[in-house]
Amino acid sequence: MHAVASNAQAAIAAPTEILAQQHFNKLQPLFNTIGIKVVLLHGRLKAKEKNQIIESIQSGQAQIVIGTHALFQDSITFKQLGFVVLDEQHRFGVAQRLNLISKANNNQLAHQLMMSATPIPRTLAQTYLADLTVSYLNEKPPGRKPIITKLLAHTKREQLIQAIQSELQQGQQVYWVCPLIEESEKLDLQAAQTTAEELTSQLANHQVALLHSKLDIQTKQTIMQLFTQNKIHVLVSTTVIEVGVDVPNASLMVIDQAERFGLAQLHQLRGRVGRGSLQSTCILLYGTPLSQTAKTRLKAMHQSNDGFYLAEIDLQIRGPGDLLGKRQSGLPELRYANPMTDQHLIALARKLAAQTPTPHIKTERHIQRWLTSTPWWLS
Repeated sequence: MHAVASNAQAAIAAPTEILAQQHFNKLQPLFNTIGIKVVLLHGRLKAKEKNQIIESIQSGQAQIVIGTHALFQDSITFKQLGFVVLDEQHRFGVAQRLNLISKANNNQLAHQLMMSATPIPRTLAQTYLADLTVSYLNEKPPGRKPIITKLLAHTKREQLIQAIQSELQQGQQVYWVCPLIEESEKLDLQAAQTTAEELTSQLANHQVALLHSKLDIQTKQTIMQLFTQNKIHVLVSTTVIEVGVDVPNASLMVIDQAERFGLAQLHQLRGRVGRGSLQSTCILLYGTPLSQTAKTRLKAMHQSNDGFYLAEIDLQIRGPGDLLGKRQSGLPELRYANPMTDQHLIALARKLAAQTPTPHIKTERHIQRWLTSTPWWLS
């Protein structure tokens, strides 16, 4: 609203159509009552409707734009973009984020708000190094209970089916997440389609549905609506439900082949349950043998519901990447400090930097080694 009141446009980028649609459904009625136009842009719109939305963005008639990765396309230009929200920022690349905030006019960059329950290692390192201003929302809404996380070997799958039947008999609902849509000869993973067929047979008295990214947006919305209405009892899905799905009656999350997922994904998926007053459980169903990295990830998930703690574990495992480049993980190239072990030195450096005249960083050799070409912020 501040951006619009300043005659600027605001954009909200979401990584999936489901989440973008949910934002639109919530925000459009609110802003419509005060005369602010909100539009929704995603890749599956019909050509005529898409062109109308693009024109409204270019003319400034669309004051708030909610969209998926479609917002990054070169054909999308804003009249006066002033504020960008990147929801679930860990799902976007560095170049994508820069592309969007660079759509502001007059060689300016739009103000940026990045949101995530589990920041990627590079972003977390930037928060330590004072490149980002950080706000923490670390309290659950009233009435919510901590999610219980359990580790279960794949050999105990039958016991899990019995537990699901018990949950369903109490009128509650279940997510079952798989890492692939179809069977792959290269990867020995349990595919979502096969799992849906098996669960349909094993849970004959309950409605099982399959949701994945290859479905059209209308089918996705219909499935999610039926699940929200408790007309679908078990939702088998790929990671398309990782963000933005809010069904308070769903109390059990099964993540199949959990060792194949990253920490951010595991934490985001777990967050699809525990959204009401029910006691909720997340089952991490894993195969063997486990690598040491997989053991570390699963152990951290079992021990904590704190997204920032898990992000720190992720930083330790994967490294901070390039703080001035595009690599979002990997071993650090910092010559002087480690963001994880030298936080006291970083705090001192920040204090001293504020008291030091601005250096001519173009001539600093230890800055130049990061740069393959002159970046936007030095041009």
